[in-house]
Amino acid sequence: MGRRIQGQRRGRGTPTFRAPSHRYKAKLDHKVADDDVIAGTVVDIEHDPARSAPVAVVEFEDGDQRMVLAAEGVGVGDTVEVGITAAIEPGNTLPLAEIPEGVPVSNVESQPGDGGTFARSSGVNATLITHERDAAVVQLPSGEVKRLSPQCRATIGVVAGGGRTEKPYVKAGKKHHKMRARGTKWPRVRGVAMNAVDHPFGGGGRQHPGRPKSVSRHAPPGRKVGDIASKRTGRGGKSGRGGKNK
Repeated sequence: MGRRIQGQRRGRGTPTFRAPSHRYKAKLDHKVADDDVIAGTVVDIEHDPARSAPVAVVEFEDGDQRMVLAAEGVGVGDTVEVGITAAIEPGNTLPLAEIPEGVPVSNVESQPGDGGTFARSSGVNATLITHERDAAVVQLPSGEVKRLSPQCRATIGVVAGGGRTEKPYVKAGKKHHKMRARGTKWPRVRGVAMNAVDHPFGGGGRQHPGRPKSVSRHAPPGRKVGDIASKRTGRGGKSGRGGKNK
């Protein structure tokens, strides 16, 4: 009988596979403005192990101090505003209905009041394309276009920390600490490089799966690796593998 594969080990929920969320600074969401606009001052810029972008500590006029995603160009001592009459400046938060078309936005809500769902990674932004009668059309960093409620809020500008992915890790130790901070098991060994006892694709005189990679949705956990419940595999189109449309 073979050993448990990594997917089965992960399901136990041991510390090896759990994210160290007790080290994370805060849940970042938009402040609710009771008035038309409320201003705050950026008192610090911090690093949060939970995310790739820097976090701004903002102290608002009502005494509330909270962490928000830092927008590019916003620094300590700057003023940010939240509300429907906030200025169209980087770092300010307001509903999509109040934002002009073509403006880059970040930390966009998917539902009004959820605190922000889209465009939250360092150096990314969404773009408000147009306003419709009952929706705001937003293009996400992936290129996908979504129709959202005009009452969904967003922050003006690009998320700070751009260019992070362009810097190489250079040393495996650097990558180790990065993955450990997120609770991700690393490095990840390929199944074909394992012994037959450790993985369905393991063993053999050379590194190859040795069997079809397609597997049923109802396969037992120890066999559910590869292309799970795939409708089609390979590079071929509708006309067949490697063929041209006729």
